[in-house]
Amino acid sequence: MLLSCCVLVLLLPCPCSPAPTSTPQDESTSAAEPQDYLQRYYHLERDPLGRMKRSGASFTSKVKDMQIFFGLNATGILDSDTLGVMGSPRCGVPDVEEYSHIQGTRWKRNVITYRYTRDLTRSTVDSLIDSAFSVWARASGLTFVRLHGRNADIMVEFVTFVHGDLYPFDGPRGTLAHAFGPGLGVGGDTHFDDDERWTAGDAGFNLRVVAAHEFGHALGLKHSKNPESLMFPNYRTNRPANLLSREDIANIRALYSKYPVRVQLTPWLPGSLFPRLMQDRCAPDMTFDAVTTVGDATFFFRERYFDRCLHYDIKEGPISNFMPKIETSIHAAFWIPLFICSFTLFVESMFWTVKGSLVKGKPRALTHFGFPAWVQDVDAAVHIVKTARTLFFMHDIYWSYNENRKVMDFGYPKYISEDFPGINTTVNAAFHKEGFIYFFVGPQVYKFDYTQKHVVGVETANSWLGCSNTV
Repeated sequence: MLLSCCVLVLLLPCPCSPAPTSTPQDESTSAAEPQDYLQRYYHLERDPLGRMKRSGASFTSKVKDMQIFFGLNATGILDSDTLGVMGSPRCGVPDVEEYSHIQGTRWKRNVITYRYTRDLTRSTVDSLIDSAFSVWARASGLTFVRLHGRNADIMVEFVTFVHGDLYPFDGPRGTLAHAFGPGLGVGGDTHFDDDERWTAGDAGFNLRVVAAHEFGHALGLKHSKNPESLMFPNYRTNRPANLLSREDIANIRALYSKYPVRVQLTPWLPGSLFPRLMQDRCAPDMTFDAVTTVGDATFFFRERYFDRCLHYDIKEGPISNFMPKIETSIHAAFWIPLFICSFTLFVESMFWTVKGSLVKGKPRALTHFGFPAWVQDVDAAVHIVKTARTLFFMHDIYWSYNENRKVMDFGYPKYISEDFPGINTTVNAAFHKEGFIYFFVGPQVYKFDYTQKHVVGVETANSWLGCSNTV
C-alpha cells in the first residue's frame, strides 16, 4: 500500500505509534537491543569513540528513567518486564523530547488542512484517517480540512525503511509510525510504516488508533506516562471508543484553547527571514552555506534555514525546527553512508553529530579531526565512499581525513586548484553523488568527475531547487 496524505501539524519528528501490553499479533518477538532503544527514546549517548555505552552509571540511569516512565520497578536492571516493554510495538517519537505543549509549540490557527495523494483510494483508509482527525477536532475546536491536489499542513504517507526524513522504519512491528510537530516545511508530516498490517479492528494494528496518536504529536503533544492516555508511547488495543483520556483532552485544550484563536494567512513569524529567503530562492545570485546528501535526500542549508529535496519534492523550514539545539547557520556538512541517518554539521570551530533530529552530545572542536590550532572554520566538507576519505575545504586549500584510521593523511593541506583543476576559488559547499563531486562556488555549481579529475558541467545553484535559470 503506497499511500500519501497531508495535514497541518507540528514540526519536530515524532517517530511514533503506540505498542501493546497485549500484542495484536501472535508471533513472538525478541526484545529490542536495550542500548539502541535507550539511545533512540531516552537519549543515551555513545562514548567519545562512538561506541554504545552498555553499562555504567549513565546506562543504568537511562534504564531507570525508562522504568519510571512505564511504571515499572526502577532498579536499573534489565529484567524480563523491562525487556518486554522494550520489545513492544510503539511510536517512534522519543519519550524524552525536545518540545512539549508547555513550550507553546502549536498551530497558530484553528483551521488545519490535510491531503491524501491520488494513490490513496480505499474508502476504509479514508474513513479511518478522517475518524482519527475527528477525535482531536471534538476535543479542541480545531477544524481539519482535506485538500486535493496541493500542499497541506499535514502530509500523511505510507512508506518503508529509509524514506528521506532521517528516521528509517524497521520492518514489521517495532516502530509503527512517526510524526513531526507543528512548524514550517516538514512540520506536521506523519509517516506510517507500510510493512505493518494495518486494519480497522483488533487484528494487526488499528490504523485509527495509531493515526490519532500520531496526529496528537502533529498538533504539539508529547508522550504521556499514563497508560490510559492515547499519547502513551506503546501500542494498546483496549481503547475507549472516543480514544481520548481526560488527560489528553486537558492537554489539547491547554494548547489550543488557552489563547484566542486568530486566523493567520502565513505561518511565518514576525521578523522571520523565511519569507525573504523563499522569495530569493530563484534569485540568480542565490548560493548555499552547506549541502549534504543523507540517504536519498539532499539537504541545502542557507542562513538559518534549510531545504530538503527528495525525489523532486522540496520542503523547507528553519534549522531549529528540525534540529532544536542548532539555531545558527551551518558552515559545512557531510554524511557517511555507513551511518544511515547520522551526519556531521560544522559551525565555525565546532561540529555536531546529528542522528535524526537529535544532536548527539556537546559540540566538539575541529582539532578532533587533527586540524592545526589556527584552523577556526571550514568552508565545505564531502565524504568519498570509494576512498573512505572526508575532504575539508578552506579558502584555497584542502585536507584529506582517513575515516578508517581516524587521522589526517600525510602531506596535507594541498592547494585545491592542483588536485581539482577548474575549481580556482573558495568553495561554499560540496557533496558527492554517483562518482561526481558537486562544488558550489557562489551562485554556480561545478560538476567534477572525481575519477577523471576535470569539470564536466556548470549550472546554477538554484537549479537544485527547481529554478530554471541557466549559466
